[in-house]
Amino acid sequence: MRALVEAAKAPEFPATIALVMANRADAAGLAFAEAEGIATAVVPRRDYDNDEAFEAALTEKLKEAGIELICLAGFMRILSASFVDAWRNRLINIHPSLLPAFRGLRTHERALAAGVRVAGATVHYVRAEMDDGPIIVQGAVPVLSGDDAESLAARVLAMEHRIYPQALAWVAGRKARVVNEKVIMEGVDEDETPDLVSPPGPAKA
Repeated sequence: MRALVEAAKAPEFPATIALVMANRADAAGLAFAEAEGIATAVVPRRDYDNDEAFEAALTEKLKEAGIELICLAGFMRILSASFVDAWRNRLINIHPSLLPAFRGLRTHERALAAGVRVAGATVHYVRAEMDDGPIIVQGAVPVLSGDDAESLAARVLAMEHRIYPQALAWVAGRKARVVNEKVIMEGVDEDETPDLVSPPGPAKA
């Protein structure tokens, strides 16, 4: 979320971060957003009898703020199919793996256990299935000898901070569109496409 806020400060960035919303009052991003002068909202799930009422409250806050596009960032709840469908192609998420590999939690531990040599992150449009949807951009990082989950997670997080702002810029700038559940890029110059494979760096013993 911080990476998106920082990127949106650029005059040419095609989106404005208008609201940061959480379901927990202690979410660290809220204090950061307030310090940046961004509106915030807290909608605790426990205040509602069911998920339908909770999501209706989320929708009300989003509409009040005039939100056109939602970027999930650390919102660790599975949204219902009805909510996802209501925001179809206006709801994006980032996941710390090269989807469709390693959906769900403990992605780094699972990547290491599988012995993959490349890990990474994916920004995608959200669909009802968990960690599913048309892929906007992916960034790959090497899995180094001696990596543990913490060191791999740090390398993937740095990549997340690179690709999420880029994906938002493409979506908000209408350079990415979904056709037959695949993302088609239009009007994207080569110099807009970041180098999405980080340098391998020194191997760990």
